[in-house]
Amino acid sequence: MKFTHESLHQRVVFASGEAAAGVVAAVQALGRTKVFLIASDREKELADPVQATLEAAGLSVTTHDEVVMHVPVEVAGRARDAAVAAGADVVVSLGGGSTTGLGKAVVMDGSPLAGLPLITVPTTYAGSEATNVWGLTAGETKTTGVDNRVLPASIVYDASLLTSLPGDMTVASGLNALAHSVDAMWGPRADPIDQVLAQEGTRGLAAGLPLVAADSASIDGIEQTLYGAYLSAVAFASAGSGMHHKICHVLGGMFNLPHAQTHAVVLPHVLAFNAPNAPEAERRIAAAFGSATATEGLRALRERLDAPRALKDYGMPEDGIAKALGPIKAAIPANNPTPITDENLTALLQAAWHGDLP
Repeated sequence: MKFTHESLHQRVVFASGEAAAGVVAAVQALGRTKVFLIASDREKELADPVQATLEAAGLSVTTHDEVVMHVPVEVAGRARDAAVAAGADVVVSLGGGSTTGLGKAVVMDGSPLAGLPLITVPTTYAGSEATNVWGLTAGETKTTGVDNRVLPASIVYDASLLTSLPGDMTVASGLNALAHSVDAMWGPRADPIDQVLAQEGTRGLAAGLPLVAADSASIDGIEQTLYGAYLSAVAFASAGSGMHHKICHVLGGMFNLPHAQTHAVVLPHVLAFNAPNAPEAERRIAAAFGSATATEGLRALRERLDAPRALKDYGMPEDGIAKALGPIKAAIPANNPTPITDENLTALLQAAWHGDLP
């Protein structure tokens, strides 16, 4: 056994119904007074109580609601300008992965506010709040990178904020979280600690998602799913981005595909592709599902959830497979368990496009 594992420092709060108080406590613990609060128009009803509680505590709040999927560079630039104009000394993002991503863009290396603390309040299961990974899109190209400045200083998980998340988005977002744990099993820096976290994250997601799918207001189900999503993201942040995420980032940026649904569609294909050549990872995933094999466990969960099935359903053109092949092949880590060829990667993408499940 020989490896180096680095744990990321972060304050994590689970407190259902206490998002506003949790954010105030996090801001005050950092000694900050000028809050730049990012929340889209869709999240306004959830963000308003947080803003009111911050202001009642004597803190200055400037709001920003321009949030766009995949964080286009021009959108990030406008958010940075607004935060600078507000004199912000802390950023709070309330929303899903795109909102968290925009918060990261404001505080990342190269921004005039680089290094400013970021506090996140997730309203989906995206998991970005637990990683030091950022992503920006210019034209058709999405670029990702690692920067410890973007790791949120605090996460406030409040299950009550997710009770109104639509059922189809719950399923897609939860499977996106599951993709973090699966990719962490064989990421470029994967180690035994990552695999333990990913296995428990998978177990939490497999336990929570069916509860939430059956009852979107199930606090117990939401908490289990958030717990699994957090552990999966922590494992992913340490292990690094593997084959699954490289495929999804290229496709998402190139064709402007919805993030969570793309991950939900691609995941079973990558798992079936890599599992035969990653026996320890396969065993751990199967155990987390309580199934004979990893692929059987994921298939059974997807059937219970009525999961997204085909890339063609989300706007990807069929001729995009050939266009994306080169960039995807170049991005996949060299230590992927199953060697990549033009033929097997094309077959995987075609199956994901048509919705032909392995």
